Amino acid sequence: MRRTLTMAAVVAALLVPAGPLPVAEAVGGAVPVAVGRWSAREAQAFWTAERMASAAPLPPGPPDSADPAPPELPEPQELPEPQEPAEPVEPVEPVEPAEEIPVATRPPTPTGLPLPAPARAAVAPLPALTPGIGQNFDGIPVAGRMFLVKDGGAYFCTASVVSSPGRNLVLSAGHCLLGSDTQQVAFVPQYTRAKPQPYGMFPVLRDAGGHSKIWIDPRYRSQGVDRAATLDVAFAQVGPNSRGFPVEAVVGGNRLVTGAAYAQARVTLIGHPASAARPRVCVNRTTKFTSADARIPGSFLRINCTGYPGGTSGGPFLTRYDARTGTGDVVGVIGGWKTGGDKADTSYSSYFGADIRKLYEKAVAGAKAGR
Repeated sequence: MRRTLTMAAVVAALLVPAGPLPVAEAVGGAVPVAVGRWSAREAQAFWTAERMASAAPLPPGPPDSADPAPPELPEPQELPEPQEPAEPVEPVEPVEPAEEIPVATRPPTPTGLPLPAPARAAVAPLPALTPGIGQNFDGIPVAGRMFLVKDGGAYFCTASVVSSPGRNLVLSAGHCLLGSDTQQVAFVPQYTRAKPQPYGMFPVLRDAGGHSKIWIDPRYRSQGVDRAATLDVAFAQVGPNSRGFPVEAVVGGNRLVTGAAYAQARVTLIGHPASAARPRVCVNRTTKFTSADARIPGSFLRINCTGYPGGTSGGPFLTRYDARTGTGDVVGVIGGWKTGGDKADTSYSSYFGADIRKLYEKAVAGAKAGR
């Protein structure tokens, strides 16, 4: 779902080991889902291990003009380039899980008693890393794949949990989730082909009209993925897993940081390459990249890390990664300039400034209102 693809690359992206992607009839023939309904159990029945394994990265394209944009954010004529501040803004502090999740948020047991609070996911240490060299690894609980159906095909990108009061927000790239036909969306933390659902599946909720609860800046929808590349960010509200637990209570959440410097000394980059059975990790510094292409204006974070092709869109840029909790400060996601870059060994992110902070606050308010 990232990179500017040649025609040959597009064709290649649409091919999987088991053959071409499912067509609309095949995808829609699994489990019928009523408008406005999309639970963890329905998501698990639809997104079988075979379907997840056959999903491909979504080739970037223009936004769907029929996709409604949230009315609250105005649409200026020009996108201002974010300014790098001298001091970073304070991060959003993570919300610690309560000792006991309210009974109302969980399905009752056969005896009517509440389920016990979930044990926090175990975090394995990262492999030994050489700066700039990506390695496949078993992943971290807070990051995973976001699966979706679009244009009759099964696709995925990378996403991660961002800490929020409702413990139910996931962060990805805007170009991953554009389009009014983006349906059957579900987040799977720490997906690997060998263990496709280690912590269950968290469906992206739908509103009363049947639309997935996704927040993308309306300028990104209206001006397109190039002109508004500095706004290539999306937040999505996910429901609980089949045991009734919110995602952040199970796997933790990264702290959203806006207003940080473009240049960071050490960033941990996580992504799910389309061709790999496991995710990929890399550490390196970031630099500021200012586009010289008038069609893609703005400045972006840039990082050199080998082996991040299609599928890694939406992967988090993490600073201050804590090996104990498996979380960090998220300062970017793979996307932005050419939806993340046109080479697998260099990745980009939209700058997380005031616009992204405002979008996050809108998602928090929207998720709270929709409970």
